[in-house]
Amino acid sequence: MLKNPPIRWTLLAAVVLALTGCGGAGSDPSDGSGTVTLTYRLWDDQQKAGYEKVMAAFEKANPGIDVRIELLPYDQYWTKLTADAVAGTAPDVFWMTPTQFPEYVTKGVLAPVQIDAAKYHQTVVGSFTYEGKQYGVPKDWGTVGLLYNKDLFKQAGVEMPDKLTWTADGTGTLLDTARRLTVDEAGKHPDEAGFDPAKVKTYGFASWNHYQTQWMNWVGSNGGKLVDKPFGTYVFNDAASVQALRFGVDLVNKHHVSPPATRTNPPTGKVTDMFKAGQIAMFPANNALLPFVAPESTFELGVALMPEGPAGRSVNLNGLAEAVYAKSEHPEEAMKLAAYLGTEEPQKLMADGGWVLPALNGLSQGYVDYWKAKKIDVAPFVEEAAGTTFPLPITTGFTGFETKLNQIFNEMYLGELSPQEAADQAVAAGNATVK
Repeated sequence: MLKNPPIRWTLLAAVVLALTGCGGAGSDPSDGSGTVTLTYRLWDDQQKAGYEKVMAAFEKANPGIDVRIELLPYDQYWTKLTADAVAGTAPDVFWMTPTQFPEYVTKGVLAPVQIDAAKYHQTVVGSFTYEGKQYGVPKDWGTVGLLYNKDLFKQAGVEMPDKLTWTADGTGTLLDTARRLTVDEAGKHPDEAGFDPAKVKTYGFASWNHYQTQWMNWVGSNGGKLVDKPFGTYVFNDAASVQALRFGVDLVNKHHVSPPATRTNPPTGKVTDMFKAGQIAMFPANNALLPFVAPESTFELGVALMPEGPAGRSVNLNGLAEAVYAKSEHPEEAMKLAAYLGTEEPQKLMADGGWVLPALNGLSQGYVDYWKAKKIDVAPFVEEAAGTTFPLPITTGFTGFETKLNQIFNEMYLGELSPQEAADQAVAAGNATVK
């Protein structure tokens, strides 16, 4: 879940003035030898190892340019980037996300870039488009799939269905499968007499308040929408969306196949730990979680397609982009670096190393092969990306709205607000932040 202090947008409001009055940037000045040093900022320490190889190749091909990689923890990344943008000292090239993009692009922090849009995943391309221009070179994408504990399936004598399905009334193979995998301390399942929901030993599914991997996917798969258009307003309080929200909550409070919200609600929930400990059979997760879950799992880990709803399967695809600072002191070199990062050589290197699924089309097999060598078949993630996908809400104010959204939906998962009440409150609160 993204964690972004909303207070920083007060600082970012000053960026427009700062940009018009300051020509500085995050790059080091030339050392007098004609060599330009660019600063490249990221937040993932695991990916940093791959980018050290990428930058070495870039520097070899461009002997007049050196690249300094700057790593910041995610919780510090955006606060520091905002402060640097205000001061005119932002890095030359840096990672950008769909939810942060509207704030930075509307305040003039990002420079437009030139790409061959048809070569990249279209959801990623669209995530960084503003007023007909592209403001980020597509870097990679992650999507939501269904991780599952193969050992628990075998112990229960259950096979993963060829296709998981759900409907708001509870019919479909998802709930049926989850019931068979949910068992209390006495060995009872939720549809059996004597089942005790307060003493569940193993849960069949993880349904909880996590927008990217949970309820946003239910909404899309039931024909609902998050926003009416890019840079528009929130609309997920319509009938189809509320019906989908109720389904997610019912898995917890009505069907008892998922842990109670007291154990899973952010920010202190332990649902990932429960899955790793073998207490949950099926766990929707972004493929980016694999490097953190797979090494600690004591069971055979499987990956399946997300369930299909009444409107089919719709999954979140969260892509990143290489953004160029609009006031870089070395705009030509910064653009050259960003353009290079969107080419086959670096994107294939990152895919083949198992770090990311590349935004450039046709390079996913290296990522699949990497994880196959570790006995995990990640092909379902790639298959889903070829279907119906959607980005996180691309509209101003989301990062400030996120905390309130989670507060409201925590109450919904606890059963303290109805899905309609929660959706109405959340949409009103979210639209109040849209500019």
